[in-house]
Amino acid sequence: MRYNLLGDSDLNVSRVCLGTMTYSQDNTEAEAFAQLDYAFERGVNFVDTAEIYPAPVNESLQGQTEAIIGRWMQQRGNRDKVILATKVAGPAEMTRFMRPDIHFDEANIRAAIEGSLERLQTDYIDLYQLHWPDRATNFLASSTIPMHRSTTAPPCWTP
Repeated sequence: MRYNLLGDSDLNVSRVCLGTMTYSQDNTEAEAFAQLDYAFERGVNFVDTAEIYPAPVNESLQGQTEAIIGRWMQQRGNRDKVILATKVAGPAEMTRFMRPDIHFDEANIRAAIEGSLERLQTDYIDLYQLHWPDRATNFLASSTIPMHRSTTAPPCWTP
């Protein structure tokens, strides 16, 4: 496995990051543990999750993906070897059940972090991200705002 420093940090992350958005909905806890074990045995040390997972959003399962990862780290005793990324959910129709007036303000971000830390059974998160913008834009394939293709997109952009 190859590793890179994450930005300007001293976090040396595997070039492969394990996405976990299906844990508890499409994957059982046993399957999630097996996938996590398999990835870590092969050198993957970077795990991505979010407070909203599993996806698609399911109010009764919200946060369960983080909880599964937390139980896995506790059982394996490997928190110090895991580079853990999670995300705060932004405002969208599908997140209204999570917190009143959900936006990226101090109260919402603090509540999200505290919930994630509890579910993940840890006292720190290595990489914390905004899941989507807190502005008028298309939300997860919504077509309420027209999208325009860029004519100056970088070479890696695929229309």
